[in-house]
Amino acid sequence: MAAEFVKIYPKNPDERRIRQVVDCLRDGGLVIYPTDTVYGLGCDIYNTRSVERIARIKGIKPQKNDFSFICYDLSHIADFAKVGNIAFKTMKKVLPGPYTFILEANSNVPKLLNTNKKTVGIRVPGNMIPRLIVKELGNPIVTTSIKDDDEIIEYSTDPELIYEKFQHQVDMVVDGGYGGNIPSTIVQADQDTFEVIREGLGDASIFM
Repeated sequence: MAAEFVKIYPKNPDERRIRQVVDCLRDGGLVIYPTDTVYGLGCDIYNTRSVERIARIKGIKPQKNDFSFICYDLSHIADFAKVGNIAFKTMKKVLPGPYTFILEANSNVPKLLNTNKKTVGIRVPGNMIPRLIVKELGNPIVTTSIKDDDEIIEYSTDPELIYEKFQHQVDMVVDGGYGGNIPSTIVQADQDTFEVIREGLGDASIFM
């Protein structure tokens, strides 16, 4: 059965449609949605089978995943990661925004993702659609970027083309308008020191 295609406007997201997305996630569904950078693919962090489905779509072993979590705000961080005071204050200044912070994972993460990874990526995107989805769901979602097979265009930006490609692999595609093709800036935060792992849309000079 083909995935649902749901239009949500980022400036004034429809609460009823946000709940529709959340119902899909609670039922173990995979959802593609816009962020402040590129389109993402995600599921409820507490649904192991859904995480495994995402790993299959990405062509990786679940144990080898490098998925991040989308949070509504920074209040969820302590549930999944250890972060120093300086790192937390810095994150508070730049989030919501186009950054992924790699933090030391606590013991909850391996159980959730069936992995032995010692770090976890945390995102609070500057797009209200995924943030409201997470807020309504009541917990973060696993997220990974949607990539294109095109050699020139690395990330798919047109939600209709994304739907055509993934309609039989996921359960819902959220059309939040054209996405970007520059990913988030990835910053490793080891307690109170920073290392830029990848320069993306977010200003990396803050951490250099």
